[in-house]
Amino acid sequence: MAWSINDNLTTESTIISEWWYMAVKSNVIIEEIIFHSERASQYTSYTFTNIIKSYDDLVKQSLNRKGNYWDNAVADFFLKLKKGMGV
Repeated sequence: MAWSINDNLTTESTIISEWWYMAVKSNVIIEEIIFHSERASQYTSYTFTNIIKSYDDLVKQSLNRKGNYWDNAVADFFLKLKKGMGV
């Protein structure tokens, strides 16, 4: 897991150069994973989707359904439960 703070919302500055490579550097991808995100332009850009595709089907991209922002709520709930942080 990784995070970053930036002063703009470009794909390059928010997703790729900051946290994607930070996450991949600290967690080598050796088995299939699902990358789930909202439908923001950074996650659906050609630049980012080409990076996802470069992992030879090890990374599957999953996006929220259009107009449904509750998709992440279930994942967040189980993540907190799994980590024992309560809900």
